Amino acid sequence: MLSLYRLPNSLPDEKIIKVIRRDLFILIKKVDILILLVLLPLFFFYAITLNLPDLLTGNISLPIIILIISAYFLFLWLFFLFSFIDYYLDFWIVTNERIIDVQQNGFFSRIISEQKLDKIQDVTSEVHGMMATLFHFGNVQVQTAGAKQKFNFEDVPYPNNVRDLLIKLSNNKKPT
Repeated sequence: MLSLYRLPNSLPDEKIIKVIRRDLFILIKKVDILILLVLLPLFFFYAITLNLPDLLTGNISLPIIILIISAYFLFLWLFFLFSFIDYYLDFWIVTNERIIDVQQNGFFSRIISEQKLDKIQDVTSEVHGMMATLFHFGNVQVQTAGAKQKFNFEDVPYPNNVRDLLIKLSNNKKPT
């Protein structure tokens, strides 16, 4: 397990400057979709009670309906769990020496990349759309000279501030 207090391959005198996660608005959007999907069976139940009331009292149809609804809610629970894990376990750590990119892909796959700050060539921030502008989140792309040429910070809060921080730290590390 990756700990924020014990960095992998920690360098001497390395300090964490900032831990960046996706904006909370991204998780809230998924929760809103989840709430709509939870309310959907209530509309079906209402339609069935109006049009086919005998369907809810049958010896065969009632257990089948309960089984289908249970599977549906299990699917919704897994959707929420996966969304939360994807939100919570995707993060970027900016230290005074490097950037660490931790990406969780699915339940059992994690990719950890790192790049030293002195290898940064270009930092770009992007804010697209009305919601991103209103809630101040967007993407930051870091162009590097390493093997992984681009680091993408997706849907981070205040991307312009993150860009400025990375540029400032990068300029402090470059030889004069």
